[in-house]
Amino acid sequence: MSETPLMAMAKRFLSALCHCQLLNMRVHHADAEGMTLVLPYSPRIIGNPLSGVIHGGAITTLMDTTCGMATLCALPAFEVCPTLDLRIDYMQPGQPDKDVFGYAQCYRVTRDVIFTRGFAYQDDPQQPIAQVVGTFMRLGKGIKGSHGFAGSIRGEGQ
Repeated sequence: MSETPLMAMAKRFLSALCHCQLLNMRVHHADAEGMTLVLPYSPRIIGNPLSGVIHGGAITTLMDTTCGMATLCALPAFEVCPTLDLRIDYMQPGQPDKDVFGYAQCYRVTRDVIFTRGFAYQDDPQQPIAQVVGTFMRLGKGIKGSHGFAGSIRGEGQ
C-alpha cells in the first residue's frame, strides 16, 4: 500500500520539529479522522528513576504535537497553527518499557481557531493515560517568514 499525501506531509512536519526528533517520535497513522503519533519508551522520558514511569512533560509534548498536527487532517492546505490553549488531564502514570500513542482529532474548525481533542494510551485506547483538549490559532497560508517552512511541509522544492 502506498503512502498517502497526508501521511507524507505529517512525516515531513514531524521531521521539522527538533524536539520531536530528539524524542524519536514518529507518525503512526494519519487520515481525515485524525492523527496518531508514537512516543517510544526510552531513558530520556523517565520521570521517576526508581519506578521508570514516564515524565508528564514527555506526555505533554506528545499531545501538544499530536493535537497541532491533527490540524493537517482538517484543513485543505497547510497553515501555521500555533497552540493557544492546551489542557491535559492525567488519568494514570505512563508505565515503563511501553511506547505511548497519542491520538487527536479536530472537532471544530472556524475562521480563526481550530478545536482539538484526544488522548494518550499505551496498550489499550479504552484505558487512556491522559486526555487532552486544545485550541490552535489559524494564521493562514501566507504568513511572512513561514513560506519556506510551509513549503517544506507541503513537499515543495523536493
